[in-house]
Amino acid sequence: MKAFGKILGLGLLGLLLIIVALGFALTHLFDPNDYKDQIRQLARDKAHVELTLNGDIGWSLFPWLGLELHEASIATLNKPKEPFADLQMLGLSVRVLPLLRREVQMSDVRVEGLNLTLARDEQGHGNWEDIGKPLPAQNGATAEAPAQAPAEQKPAPADNNDRAVKLDIDSLTVNNARVQYSDAKTGQSYSAESIQLSTGPVHEGANIPLKASAFLSASQPNIKARTELAGELRFDRKLKRYNFEDMRLSGETSGEPTGGKTVTFAAQGQLLVDLAANVASWNGLKVSANQLRALGELNLRDLDKAPQLSGGLSIAQFNLRTFLDSIGHPLPATNDPAAFAKLELVSRLQGTPNSLVLEDLAVKLDDSTFSGRVAVEDFAKQALRLQLKGDTFDADRYLPAKSEEAKGATAARQAEVKQQEASAVASSGATPLPNAPTQVAWSDDKLLPVDRLRALDLQADLAFGSLTLDKLPIEAAQLKAVGQAGLLTLQTLRGELYNGTFEAKGTVDVRPAVPQVGVKTNIQRVPVEHFIKTEGKQQTPPVKGLLTLTSDLTATGNSQKALVDTLNGNANFTINDGVLVNANLEQQLCQAIATLNRKTLSGEPRGKDTPFQELRGSLVVRNGVASNPDLKARIPGLTVNGHGDLDLRVLGMDYNIGVIVEGDQRAMPDPACQVNERYTGVEVPLRCRGPLELGAKACRLDQDGLGKVAAKLAGNRLKDKLDEKIEEKLGDKVSPEVKDALKGLFKR
Repeated sequence: MKAFGKILGLGLLGLLLIIVALGFALTHLFDPNDYKDQIRQLARDKAHVELTLNGDIGWSLFPWLGLELHEASIATLNKPKEPFADLQMLGLSVRVLPLLRREVQMSDVRVEGLNLTLARDEQGHGNWEDIGKPLPAQNGATAEAPAQAPAEQKPAPADNNDRAVKLDIDSLTVNNARVQYSDAKTGQSYSAESIQLSTGPVHEGANIPLKASAFLSASQPNIKARTELAGELRFDRKLKRYNFEDMRLSGETSGEPTGGKTVTFAAQGQLLVDLAANVASWNGLKVSANQLRALGELNLRDLDKAPQLSGGLSIAQFNLRTFLDSIGHPLPATNDPAAFAKLELVSRLQGTPNSLVLEDLAVKLDDSTFSGRVAVEDFAKQALRLQLKGDTFDADRYLPAKSEEAKGATAARQAEVKQQEASAVASSGATPLPNAPTQVAWSDDKLLPVDRLRALDLQADLAFGSLTLDKLPIEAAQLKAVGQAGLLTLQTLRGELYNGTFEAKGTVDVRPAVPQVGVKTNIQRVPVEHFIKTEGKQQTPPVKGLLTLTSDLTATGNSQKALVDTLNGNANFTINDGVLVNANLEQQLCQAIATLNRKTLSGEPRGKDTPFQELRGSLVVRNGVASNPDLKARIPGLTVNGHGDLDLRVLGMDYNIGVIVEGDQRAMPDPACQVNERYTGVEVPLRCRGPLELGAKACRLDQDGLGKVAAKLAGNRLKDKLDEKIEEKLGDKVSPEVKDALKGLFKR
């Protein structure tokens, strides 16, 4: 037995030496470069590709089946002169014996200078779609081959299909690879250049260290990016499960979408794709882009159908204005330059390929906090749905800032008003009547983003603890609006305003070339002084009181000036418990009575203000001018009637006012301001003209009208004297009817 074992051992050793010698002979005496033509033909016949071998073929046989190709390219058979892939060098080696067990044990695999070119023609056909397809046969020979093929093919046994090839690769290295895709029909092109890829040992079911980098670019829009990727890949082909653990992606990008500015980005987390369950997830998500930092997790299901997204997202506080500027999308200038300085967000996510919903949303914007739901129900239709509640929100801060032209127009009008105010001394009534204003009070700046509104599909339901709008703090504010195909409808905007109530409804129609606006308002007992604003320096309002207003107005245009110039409609107003500030109307009326009495006031002017119980009237607006035919006021001791126009284009007024007075009602009246019986029912005329800001300070005695009143009073006085003479002369000599007839003659 010992001898037999020795003989067997020597035999095996001899056989091994023979195999080694045979391998040496094959690899040294057999040169595959001599068979390039046969190899090319074999590639055509079996793989149906055109293989070009311009470089040498290096190889080894045992124990590694090694192969090294240089300067090789592959093309389809129908376009053999247009290779879709070429490389400078491919080097790999495989252990021979494990191949018999369907195991692939490879040493380092190296690919140098791979260039992959993918292209679609104008008919949408891709050059890669013909890979592995034979050429059409001549004289109909191919017609029979496809028909016979199904009969000749036999399905492989089930166990052969189930037995996957076992991979065992020491490493994979790809250097300086390039992939390019172009579409002749759309003109789009994408490329990945300078691709570098390296891995550790590749074993199924084990973590595979991976590093990759590339330069990416696209033509429409023009954008470039530098990317680096690292992590550990694990896969199980039988379970169809793929993990990318500790994934780290970073880089920077620039191009047309970023306005030429460079954006630095990074992302990391744990990725999982389970194709058997059709789910995917990204846990431990961390994303950054310039100043933006976000955390969260994302989950996808129904990968084989319409994928459904769920998860959560948290964005740390950042400066939105600075961030958008850094990515080439700067915000327009706002009334408050510090607006959008602070933004943070927390939300749950729900989504599909066509929609995205932010549920349980909590947002902090500057000094405001919001909660609720925001959804884009259809990306293509821009179907936006808002359901938000906020604590406080100052909308004025976020409105576009005035242009330089608008600021110049405002300054010119302020100067005009200031000049008029300086010369208006209402208490004396001795200065000339102010001139009508001429400076336009409104801006030509564009108000509405018409193109965006035409495409917007909006449903908004907003509530605020306090909403500041046009400097008016609306408490418990509610806003509901819908927009569809260019028609934006404000269903309601209402709330409490300075212990009164406010409500507005309206429409904005941007479907026509020129936007059309309609607004209905209802204001109940709101202090009117809050609606009277002056730019710049704070000034005392010309009138105070509780305003009740209803209006129905329409206008066209896309600027303040255009809307005011085309303003039409009607309104009714009442001001209760009010005061004409810095306007001693009583003093002016006493001056008028003293003039009629041909006397001079001896007392000094007293209070500066004129209180009133009620001021009311109606307005008919035509092209920016509001006509007020029925102004009435109730002032203690006075009855006031008036009519006139409010020119809203320049915020000016021109009124004729008649005041029926009772005279000085004080315990010690000014003798010159006493009213005797013949003045009862006489209407003293006033003329008010000038900027609205002047209020009653723009009113003066109407000297022409006052002359007519004096003439009327003189006539009445003469009539009284004649009546006394008739009564004295006739006495009881004639009947009362005759005396009345005689008196009536003097009335004509």
